[in-house]
Amino acid sequence: MNVRAEDPNLWNDQEAAQALMRERTLLDTSITDYRGFEQRLDDAVTLIELGEAEDDAATVADAEKDLRALRDEAAKRQLESLLSGEADANDCYLEVHAGAGGTEAQDWAEILLRMYTRWAEAHGNKVEWLEESAGDEAGVKSATLRIKGHNAYGWMKTESGVHRLVRISPFDSQSRRHTSFASAWVYPVVDDTIEVEILDKDLRIDTYRASGAGGQHVNKTDSAVRMTHLPTGIVVQCQNDRSQHKNRAEAMKMLRARLYQFELRKREEAAQAEADAKTDIGWGHQIRSYVLQPYQMVKDLRTGVETGNVQAVLDGDIDAFLEASLAARLGGDVEEGEEAGG
Repeated sequence: MNVRAEDPNLWNDQEAAQALMRERTLLDTSITDYRGFEQRLDDAVTLIELGEAEDDAATVADAEKDLRALRDEAAKRQLESLLSGEADANDCYLEVHAGAGGTEAQDWAEILLRMYTRWAEAHGNKVEWLEESAGDEAGVKSATLRIKGHNAYGWMKTESGVHRLVRISPFDSQSRRHTSFASAWVYPVVDDTIEVEILDKDLRIDTYRASGAGGQHVNKTDSAVRMTHLPTGIVVQCQNDRSQHKNRAEAMKMLRARLYQFELRKREEAAQAEADAKTDIGWGHQIRSYVLQPYQMVKDLRTGVETGNVQAVLDGDIDAFLEASLAARLGGDVEEGEEAGG
C-alpha cells in the first residue's frame, strides 16, 4: 500500500487517491493501537511482578485495574473486528421522527438526536445536519443527520426502532407523567462500489422552502428538496444547503442509501439469518425504554442490558447498549440483565 501511495500517478484519480489514503491511515492507526495495547499489557504484567516481589499491594492493585481495562478494551476491539458487512465501515444517515403526542413527543425526538450527536462526537465522528422539521412549540417533528466516521454504520445499525420515554412532562401544568415515543432509522451511506439503480420515471421530486428555528437551515427560496421513490414509497429530503442543486445531489445520495438498505432488509428477511435479533421498524416494536419517573432506568428490551444512570445515557453514553445489541446480532452471548453501568 505504501508503494501505491507513493506512485506519482495516484492523484490523477482524486477519489481513488483519497480512498487509498483513508485506508492507509486506518491501517496505520490500527497497527499503532495494537502495538500500544501490547506495550500496556507488558507494562501491567511487569508492574504486578515488581509489586509482588516488593510486597507492594497498591502497585499490584493498580496494575490489575489496568489489566481489567485492557480486557474490556480487547472485548470491544474483538467485537469491532466482526463488523465486516458490506457497508459496516461506511458513514451512516440517522433519521429521527417524533411519534404521536405533539410537543411532548417532539421534545423527546430532539433529546434523542442530542444523545446520538453526543455519542458520535465523543467517538471522533463528525455530524452533518441535513434536514429538520421543527416542532410546533419545542423539539423537532423529524430530522436527518449524517454521521461521518469509520464503522459509523456498523456501530449504529442496531439503533433502528422505537424509543420510549416515561417522565413528568415539563409541558404539563399539572406535572403528570407522560409516555412519549420517537423512532430512529439508521442506514448506510453507499459509495460507488455499491451499485443502486434508480430510474428517472420512478422518481417524484418536489422543492420547498427550508424551515426550522432559523440560521443556516432557513432561506427565502425553494432550495429544499424532497425525493419520493414511487415503487417503494421511500421518501428522503434535504435542506442543508442554500443551493437547490447541492441539496438535490445529497438527497439522491440519501435515496441510494435508503434503497440499498431496503434491499439489505429484504435479503435478511428472505434468508431469516437474523430473525431473532432483528426488530422491524414500527410503532409497535420498541427497542429501548427510558424511564425518568417514578424511578430512573434505561433498559434495552432486546438484550436486557440496563442502567440507572439515565443522564449519562442521554448525554451519549450508549456504548454498552450498542455492544450488547451487536454481540446479539453477530451471534455473541449477551447475559440477560447485564449491568451497563451506573
